[in-house]
Amino acid sequence: MPSSRWLKDIRPKYKEATSLPIKVAFSESTYEPLPYGLIVLAEGLDPALDIVAVHGLNGHYEKTWTTNNVNWLRDLLPSDIPNARILSWGYDANTHSTSQISCQYLYNHATTLVSDLCLKRRLTKTRTRPIIFVAHSLGGIVVKSALIHSEAARRGALEEHRSIKLSTYGILFMGTPHQGGSGVHLGELMLQVASIFVTADDKILKHLERDSEWLQQQLGQYAPISNDFVTKFAYEMFPTRIALGKEIMVVPQASAIVPGATNAEPVAIPADHLNMVKFASRQNGGYETVSGHLQLLAEEAPEAIGARWEEQDRIGKAQANVKEDFTVPFSLSGIAETQNFVGRKEELAKIKEAFQGDGSQRTVVLLHGLGGIGKTQLAVTFVKEHRDTYSAIFWLNGKNEGTLKQSFAVMANRLYKEYPSSALLRTAAEAKDVDQIVVIIRQWLSAKENHRWMLVFDNIDNPKLPGNKDPQAYDVRLYFPEAYQGSILITTRSSRLREIGKVVSVRKLVDIRESIAILTSTSGRVNLDRDTYARDLVNELDGLPLALTTAGAFLSQVSTSLEDYFHHYRTSWLKVQQTSPELLLYEDRALYTTWNLSFKHIQSQNESAGNLLRLWAYFDNQDVWFQLLAAGSEGSPVWFATIVNDELSFNEAIRLLCDHALIESLEMSGGEISMAILALICVGLAVPTKDVPEYWVKERRLLPHADKCYESVYNTINLEFQDNRNALNAIHNLGSLYADQGKMAEAEAMYRRTLEGYEKAWPLEHTSTLATVNSLGILYKNQGKMAEAEAMYRRALEGKEKAWGPEHTSTLDTVNNLGSLYNDQGKMAEAEAMYRRALEGYEKAWGPEHTSTLDTVNNLGSLYVDQGKMAEAEAMYRRALEGKEKAWGPEHTSTLDTVNNLGVLYADQGKMAEAEAMYRRALEGYEKAWGPEHTSTLDTVNNLGILYKIQGKMAEAEAMYRRALEGKEKAWGPEHTSTLDTVNNLGVLYADQGKMAEAEAMHRRALEGYEKAWGPEHASTLDTVNNLGVLYTDQGKMAEAEAMFRRALEGKEKA
Repeated sequence: MPSSRWLKDIRPKYKEATSLPIKVAFSESTYEPLPYGLIVLAEGLDPALDIVAVHGLNGHYEKTWTTNNVNWLRDLLPSDIPNARILSWGYDANTHSTSQISCQYLYNHATTLVSDLCLKRRLTKTRTRPIIFVAHSLGGIVVKSALIHSEAARRGALEEHRSIKLSTYGILFMGTPHQGGSGVHLGELMLQVASIFVTADDKILKHLERDSEWLQQQLGQYAPISNDFVTKFAYEMFPTRIALGKEIMVVPQASAIVPGATNAEPVAIPADHLNMVKFASRQNGGYETVSGHLQLLAEEAPEAIGARWEEQDRIGKAQANVKEDFTVPFSLSGIAETQNFVGRKEELAKIKEAFQGDGSQRTVVLLHGLGGIGKTQLAVTFVKEHRDTYSAIFWLNGKNEGTLKQSFAVMANRLYKEYPSSALLRTAAEAKDVDQIVVIIRQWLSAKENHRWMLVFDNIDNPKLPGNKDPQAYDVRLYFPEAYQGSILITTRSSRLREIGKVVSVRKLVDIRESIAILTSTSGRVNLDRDTYARDLVNELDGLPLALTTAGAFLSQVSTSLEDYFHHYRTSWLKVQQTSPELLLYEDRALYTTWNLSFKHIQSQNESAGNLLRLWAYFDNQDVWFQLLAAGSEGSPVWFATIVNDELSFNEAIRLLCDHALIESLEMSGGEISMAILALICVGLAVPTKDVPEYWVKERRLLPHADKCYESVYNTINLEFQDNRNALNAIHNLGSLYADQGKMAEAEAMYRRTLEGYEKAWPLEHTSTLATVNSLGILYKNQGKMAEAEAMYRRALEGKEKAWGPEHTSTLDTVNNLGSLYNDQGKMAEAEAMYRRALEGYEKAWGPEHTSTLDTVNNLGSLYVDQGKMAEAEAMYRRALEGKEKAWGPEHTSTLDTVNNLGVLYADQGKMAEAEAMYRRALEGYEKAWGPEHTSTLDTVNNLGILYKIQGKMAEAEAMYRRALEGKEKAWGPEHTSTLDTVNNLGVLYADQGKMAEAEAMHRRALEGYEKAWGPEHASTLDTVNNLGVLYTDQGKMAEAEAMFRRALEGKEKA
């Protein structure tokens, strides 16, 4: 097996002098007259957008953004965003004018901002140009108020004001106080902002406190329009000095962001409240962050706002051609809607595209998906966003035919109230027969000039189609108007309705941030994006909005922690669902009833389809394919063997599940033996061997199913496998799969379960038993359990030599592995003897270019590096690399192991460019094959950190080390030797940066861990002893330094 290596970073005995920056707090002037209105800071080159800055209390349209005579909006940003016109807006926000700094006064500034912007943009003929707002502190309140005012200016004298909201693409709030979910009221937050400038007994504070509730009510109008903007919530990281010498976090993170907000992202700024908008140079970390976000917004804004104005023009032209006789005010009365709709941009765009016409030709669009997937709320969001496109929108409840007819009756009364002089509508409103009402309304919808309406048929889940014998089923087409016109939107769980319109599939939420946002908004809890159990819960709920909303509703009514809820959910799912509160958004449906009704209906029609679902419970719920199940066909129940006999039988068996939207693709399928064992055999026997091209791709595809098998078989079901050879082989394969993926605890559990089964079923020296013993030896070595690893290798070697002979390739595999173990233990002579025996045997058995031969060639290269034989090492690595590229290809993980090792060698030789090229090639390949958190990936990340440190790139080095350390602690645990290597390297880096306390803490942690894992005389232990000596020298602790150096010297001379 190839040996992955890393550098041991030994720090030289000298250092460069460093000076630490002194932090200075700047306060803004509170006595100079403040200019008002717009000022252009940069005109831009061929400008395509406007960036508008708005200051806060005691602000100034230039000084707020300036430090050391550098106004970053004027002096730095134009070169990063040359196509932007950059403006700053000033207003009277002087805290010494007590009659003016009330909340109401702040809100009233908004109309002036809108008016000033409209005037400037009309005079310069740029009224449709995109806008990005940058708002500091309470200036964000002014911007939010301005956008509320702009949204309200739909028609009449101030209609031009609406152009500001239409043109606004993004907002960067910098330290703006929002009403968060932490119980902090807006009034308290505003008092904290004002306290920077005035003492607590000032009259201004009373004004703010008095009016804050009124302002909060006004700003409540912002939430419905906030989804129209891309928002960045920047928050301060350092406290601000206020009156009387105290320091406070003026607007803490929890108040500077809005929980559950969509199209939003938190941004940390390493400064206090005042200085978070002052940047003296491009190298300032805060400026790099702010400029980067603004550049992204500026890149996206022109296309997005251009499309918005095109849509507005189209709506305007369409409205001009509509006679008011058929216009009905928009209303969703009686329809429950969520306040924080999340995501679904792709689906909304598809619906919009499908409804491109003007209604003169009928368009039918179906939203199809699982129950509880969010079809209704998607429809609600679409009609809200496009309400101006249609002359009238009517919502019809299609749960059954009776509720649909009742919806037509409600529609008739609504129309008659709008047009009381219409004889036709009066007849409909006064009719006693609901069928007569339906006929009349269909007639009204068929009028020649009335074609710009939209009907939403919600919950058409039981359509009357061939094969559906349910007496409650009905044909929704009978309720369409006779005239072939208008727009019809249908939500349904039935895939068989696709024949009557264009289908937009509504699938589970893929982005975990969207699931977190739903849980945040429904539970009222904050900072869930940083809660490990919240992330575990949303992963368990798998992107299903109804499931997320159900969980959020439960959590909003109890004080249960996320950890406890997650535990209850996994152990008592049914009880949790049955005790969760009812949801207005989903009428009488709960998660359990939604799915249970569908399942019972399927069972009544096809028992095999029910078995199919039962089996699927033991797989992961995504990406189940025919070949995966076919792998377990041997010895399976008759019904299962028939289903997987061929793909036609497989597809036919699950058609019913598709019809009920309980699955999203035709890829899955269970009896007489346990469903759990059958699933285990299917997954385990599908694990590929290493000679399969791109085997790692298939491994990662199998991993979710392996996790499900691990959970159901190992944790919850006590099954005996020794009589089922297929099951034991499958468990062993799962161990190999987990080991490849860096999941050591799961791999050990699988191997131990296999070994127990093999030892019961066969003699101790059976070859299958020995294969698992060898695998356990590899695993223990990777875990740093050297004594256990050696015991396993020796048992495997003795058994194989007896069973196969000393030259058998399986025997040689264990010989190679013992060489790798001895190398890690610093036993160089023993390691070389093992490697040479393995190499000679492989060359004799397989030939010089076989991959097993090349693995040992690679390992000999690693040994030569440790012995300082660089020329011999390079020759071995080059032979291994050329052979592996020929045999496996350039992206195979075994090839990448040797690429990484060549990088180590080049770094040791001082060939930095070549080393970086090798590391980058290895890293890109590992990330593609294994993912960013795999241990092989992290080893190369660690090595890049070492390289960057040698090159003096300290920030990049620290970033690499921290990524490697976090990943290794998660994968291996805090005491694994690979984790300790990165701990040691961070200690060296901190010492180079002059962070002596942090350096000593890292070195001591590494030393204690190495002594425990390797012993006091191992080379890695002695390297860290040496590093501590260097550190003590730098600190002037000469006695301690000498003791360390002497210990390191004596140990290395002995080794």
